[in-house]
Amino acid sequence: MARVVDYLAHQNVVGDNVKKYRLERHMSQKELSEKLEMYAVYVCRGSISRIERHERTVTDYELKALSESLKVSINQLFESNENGKSSTNR
Repeated sequence: MARVVDYLAHQNVVGDNVKKYRLERHMSQKELSEKLEMYAVYVCRGSISRIERHERTVTDYELKALSESLKVSINQLFESNENGKSSTNR
């Protein structure tokens, strides 16, 4: 289990799964950014990159739009990876 200090070093806990599902859908960061615009959520390609690197926070509106754009549930964005570690442990 990650320590509280590990979580503080990250701005979000969904970055790894955002990247995972984006790549599974053969979608570029720019394409994801454009899909988010359909939900009136404006996140540039660079911000998608920062989300995936845990360097940027994700608002609740963005989380919902990411879920819709990637066609996964919000819970799936929070799921642990196949090694059983939280998405913040790399």
